Amino acid sequence: MNEQILTILTWLIPAMPISAFFLIALLAHRNRTLSWVIAWVAIISSLVMSWTVAISVLGQGLHELEEHPVQIASALRWIPLGDYYQGQWLDTGVAVDPLGAIMLLMVSFATTMIFVYSVGYHNWGHGLGKHKGEPQHDLTEEPLLARFFGYMCLFGGSMLLLVVADNLLLLFIGWELMGFCSYSLIGFWYARNYPEHQEITRIPPRAAAVKAFMTTRVADVVMMLGIVFFWWAFGTLNFSQAFTAESLEHVLELVGFGGLAVMTLLLFTGTVGKSAQWPLHVWLPDAMEGPTPVSAIIHAAAMVSAGIFMLLRIFPLIAISIDGTPYAGLIIAGIGAFTALMAATIAVAQYDVKGVLAYSTISQLGFMVAAIGLGGYVAATFHLITHAFFKALLFLASGSVIHGMEHGAVHVHDHHHDPQDMRNMGGLRHKMPVTFWTFVIGGLALAGFPFVTAGFWSKDEIFAEAWYQWSHDGKVLAIVVFVTLAVAALLTAFYTMRQISLTFLGKPRTELAEHAHESTPFMTVPLVLLAIFAVTAGWSGISDRFLGTDGIFYNFFHHYAGAEYFHLFEELAEAGLIAHAIETIPWSWVPLIVSLVVALGGLALGWWVYARRPLAAGQTDPMVGTLGPLHRALNRKWYWDELYNTLFIVPTVRFSERVAYEIVDKGIIDGILHLVARVFYTIGGYLKRFEEVVISGGVDWVKDRFLGFAREFRYLQTGKVQEYALISVFIATALAVVILLINSGWLGNIF
Repeated sequence: MNEQILTILTWLIPAMPISAFFLIALLAHRNRTLSWVIAWVAIISSLVMSWTVAISVLGQGLHELEEHPVQIASALRWIPLGDYYQGQWLDTGVAVDPLGAIMLLMVSFATTMIFVYSVGYHNWGHGLGKHKGEPQHDLTEEPLLARFFGYMCLFGGSMLLLVVADNLLLLFIGWELMGFCSYSLIGFWYARNYPEHQEITRIPPRAAAVKAFMTTRVADVVMMLGIVFFWWAFGTLNFSQAFTAESLEHVLELVGFGGLAVMTLLLFTGTVGKSAQWPLHVWLPDAMEGPTPVSAIIHAAAMVSAGIFMLLRIFPLIAISIDGTPYAGLIIAGIGAFTALMAATIAVAQYDVKGVLAYSTISQLGFMVAAIGLGGYVAATFHLITHAFFKALLFLASGSVIHGMEHGAVHVHDHHHDPQDMRNMGGLRHKMPVTFWTFVIGGLALAGFPFVTAGFWSKDEIFAEAWYQWSHDGKVLAIVVFVTLAVAALLTAFYTMRQISLTFLGKPRTELAEHAHESTPFMTVPLVLLAIFAVTAGWSGISDRFLGTDGIFYNFFHHYAGAEYFHLFEELAEAGLIAHAIETIPWSWVPLIVSLVVALGGLALGWWVYARRPLAAGQTDPMVGTLGPLHRALNRKWYWDELYNTLFIVPTVRFSERVAYEIVDKGIIDGILHLVARVFYTIGGYLKRFEEVVISGGVDWVKDRFLGFAREFRYLQTGKVQEYALISVFIATALAVVILLINSGWLGNIF
């Protein structure tokens, strides 16, 4: 296709949904049907354009992509930099390379499926709901549907903008727009509260929105420092200009390995917040308070994926940092591995059907971060793509389950039981067959079921990367990460089977589950389509040397994703700045065996505990008795919320109340203001007295004299013409006498 046409399409990819946001907000916000139609048109247009551009780029051939990774590039003058930079301009634009093309395929498809699903989820066409800012428990149409699709358009457009951005600043703009959208959509049901009689321990949506916004802002401020450092060191924010061998060598001479590692970690902090890694992971589970499509777009298509994508964009910095300094890789891989294991242990003890998936997302993102910290660029990219497909599937399927449970609640008029609590479910396999089978496919992909699902191939790639670095390079960090991730993968398979068993197997444990039924095609069709990708997406990344063969398999994903930095890493390796270029990892049976053991072992253990004898109504979770107090600690999420509340929230509130408010605001600021007020009030009193005595007194004296004269003169004003004529004669006579005396000189002699 013509390059100019591809460039125009690339600009339009994010522009379409962002324009739809403004169109809905300004013109169509009073028409709910028109709003979602506009949203559909915009996102489907972006889908078609994204796939057209991506296929055109990837279709250039591997050799061409390795020689010229950036196939589409277009820039505009944006911000004048002033006299200090000799009149230069900061340019901004779009660019599509192999990494961007792969992301466009995933983001556009997953987002489109979520948009389609949302129409059925919000009960379009079932009568207008009466409760704004709350879920419609009577399953009527969401009254704020236009607002929802407006924000969703901005959300999807911001992620697409981030993907095609050719510089770090434009990427950050998309990054922050998603932060705003996540805040708006997590708190979409702003009026929702949980009465004390309900068995719900979650926080209200508006509190969850504030928590998410404030937590990610902490990380974003640090990330901004990294962007400023990047600009100062490289003199540009453009990725293609910064990530050349000459530019990187120059920056190393300027700041050294330590400075480059600091820059990397500052930018990495943004990912810690956006991708919910420890210690800033606490916002993501509470983000489930938004509608389920919001959960899906946050956990799969956008938001948390953006954090990993940003690390992949700046991967040359990470590669040099982890090879040049010992602590950079230790921090990144260590945080990733710890987060993966920690979140997996918490997911084991959760009962909220979306809460399990939330901690699963945190854990799987930890896998990706750990892989990046070890230098596994391709492995992290592969797992990012496959995870997006099966996690979007799982969240949408969980929303379908909740939707079915709410139908049961309406049928039996029971709004006491929590429709998201898996202990209230059971037996949904026969009630919701499409949801069940698609959920099973997504769950098996998450667990890494061998050879069939996408999750198996992408996790195996991470295990292979870690094992290679341990067996070939002797990195102790690599074997620690390998073991930690293996345990996390075992727990992942276990809690996946636990979730499937508690939700779908056995008999219904409440009337809600008994009267649940399958969701509408608006919701089930996206599930089926995502399920296809949850299986087939992994087949593109089968190792060239799988099972020790040679020439049978072709690792399409490795070669095309690796083309992004193929020649750059060769040059950096020759210069001694990194240990290895991007290369195919030698075959080893150990990662494969570990993948098989942890996936099948975890699923088998979950089946033994939960599926062999499904939980009956009123029966206690077997893990409660097995783990005892440990189960409560895991259910309470390792008490991170309580710890942060004690360490940060309570001291901050007390400081605000007792110091900032009582002392600074009321004592100092109000005291100064009151003192100034009293001073000016006193001065005003003296000025008032001066005005009364001096100014007003003098004026009043003159006034009184004139009034007295007027009173005396008033007697002459009789209104009788005869008297006026007589007085005139007297005056004329007097004047005549005076004139005669003057003329005769007699008056002059007297004086």
